[in-house]
Amino acid sequence: MDTRAQRLLLKIVIAVLALLVVAHGVHGLGGPSDSVLFNDYVYTAVMWGGFGLCLARALSVSAARGAWIAITVSLGLWAAADLMWTLHYGNLDDPPYPNLSDALYLATFPCTYLGVGLLMREQLRPMRASLWLDGAVSGLTLAALTTALLFAPLLAATAGAPATVALTLAYPVGDLLILCFVAVALAATGWRPGRAWGLIALSLALTAIADAVYSYLESAGTYADGSILSTMWPASALAMGAAAWQPRRLAPVRTDGMATFIPAGFAVIALGLLLYGWIADLPPLAGVLAAAGLLAAMARGGLTFRENVVLLRGSRVQALTDGLSGLANRRRLMSDLEDALAVASAEAGRTLVFFDLDGFKGYNDAFGHTAGDALLARLGRELARSVTGSGGAYRLGGDEFCVLLDRVALASDPLVERAADALSERGEGFTVTASFGVVQIPTEAESSEAALQLADERMYAHKDSRRANSRRQARDVLVQVLAEREPELRRHMADVAALAVRTGRKLGLDAEQLDVLGRAAELHDIGKVAVPDDVIHKPGPLDDVEWAIMRQHTLVGERILAAAPALKAVARLVRLSHEQWDGSGYPDSLAGTDIPVGARIIAVCDAYDAITSERAYADARSHDEAIEELRRCAGTQFDPGVVEAFRDANPAKLEPTALTSA
Repeated sequence: MDTRAQRLLLKIVIAVLALLVVAHGVHGLGGPSDSVLFNDYVYTAVMWGGFGLCLARALSVSAARGAWIAITVSLGLWAAADLMWTLHYGNLDDPPYPNLSDALYLATFPCTYLGVGLLMREQLRPMRASLWLDGAVSGLTLAALTTALLFAPLLAATAGAPATVALTLAYPVGDLLILCFVAVALAATGWRPGRAWGLIALSLALTAIADAVYSYLESAGTYADGSILSTMWPASALAMGAAAWQPRRLAPVRTDGMATFIPAGFAVIALGLLLYGWIADLPPLAGVLAAAGLLAAMARGGLTFRENVVLLRGSRVQALTDGLSGLANRRRLMSDLEDALAVASAEAGRTLVFFDLDGFKGYNDAFGHTAGDALLARLGRELARSVTGSGGAYRLGGDEFCVLLDRVALASDPLVERAADALSERGEGFTVTASFGVVQIPTEAESSEAALQLADERMYAHKDSRRANSRRQARDVLVQVLAEREPELRRHMADVAALAVRTGRKLGLDAEQLDVLGRAAELHDIGKVAVPDDVIHKPGPLDDVEWAIMRQHTLVGERILAAAPALKAVARLVRLSHEQWDGSGYPDSLAGTDIPVGARIIAVCDAYDAITSERAYADARSHDEAIEELRRCAGTQFDPGVVEAFRDANPAKLEPTALTSA
């Protein structure tokens, strides 16, 4: 049978049993009856039906199987006791009391306790001590209230041998303990149990109410079979059987307002019962249970205070700790800086070192954010170890770290260098290092904000110097490669770069744009290393095949430069350095402002230097002639605005010089 057919059969069985319960209840509304159909057959069918549902659940589903086996045994014992009474003891004129049926009935209680307890452990997590106390307050108060209302008349109505009295009282006492279990479960769900636990609570409550009323009526000699009271037991069995087949899910433990308000309400009821006992008769057991409920409420209050203190401490730690690395965070740094400034002096100062990782973004892009987070956590631990005993380590967020040293230190101090090394890691395909800025407190900064700002500025200065050094090294290598191939090109590259920077400055380019422009202008011919010598040195005009070869040099140059991530912006300008304003250039036939301004500047400067230099196929011309030629080609080959800016920035021919720094 497939799953869909099983669900349909299950719904049909539950629906049929529910109709039988309704029919039994409607019949019982008419008063006690000796109907064999309802009192024996319908009643027994529903009891064994509930047992069958729980048994099927225990056998077919592995989850919480132990709990449902215990509950199944409990229902089986109850149904067996009912059947024994129906077939044997109920037919006797004077049945013994207690008897074997009573033993089976009482045996259901420990099975129910075990089953419900196992379900609570399985499905209600985490079950903290405070939740058990909430349930204890509610359960003990319910027990006290039930005792106050029921035990006095029950004791007054109970007579006979001690065993008879004890058995009569055993049922409500056992049910009161079950109510305590139910109260704990409901408290754990914040009194919003959902269908499964709602049906379990309904089942146990129906049994407890029916047992209590039955015990009283039986003691008074007024119980009659077939009443609406008799319907409560099969209804309880059906509710438990239906609960067994509700979707399994872990019930979230609730700690919101409702979860604490209801136990507090029960504590007020317990206090009211004790106050009532001062002015009226109250069964001693009810008073004991009410007092126990109040004691549980007091213990709950003490535990709540303790939990709140622990929570407050944890919140303070979390507020001052970086969640990823476990280091102190920015808030803690600012607090420690204030403390350091308050006690530091010129003779006994402190040192703030601000770090920023270089190469981390590339690592993150290459290996993913999870690996990036792991790297940050690892470097944070190494940083903390590097300054242990000499200061504290902090993570400010992202890839920014700080240390606050207990003494004055310079940037060259071994402790600072050790901390920088701790934030460095190298591997296949990546290199992560750290730039840093050092500030001495209080001689260089008199406030935490000023110290952090100055350290940040010095860190960026250090970073820029390292970048500039790396760029210079890369440029020097490429320039030397080209100079080895074509020595004359070294002067041409330097002159074009100087002209380009001066023109770019005239056009208002910022420092970063000028830096990229200068390097691109100096390296715009790097792709010619792939052009054959007979093409480069041909004394006459190039034919079509040779032009096709020559026009590849911008693409080759781009590929060479793009191999270094730091030169990607430079590579872009080199690729487009031979585009023309009217779209007739190469390699992409861009036109107008679609051509980056840096490429337009390089095109003008390269042409000027070619016009004013001796070539194998043409004599050098004067500065004025070159300017006139540039202006003649403005609007077709060159950007007119760049030509005019070039003329204004270069009023005379440039003397041979090194690249003017941006």
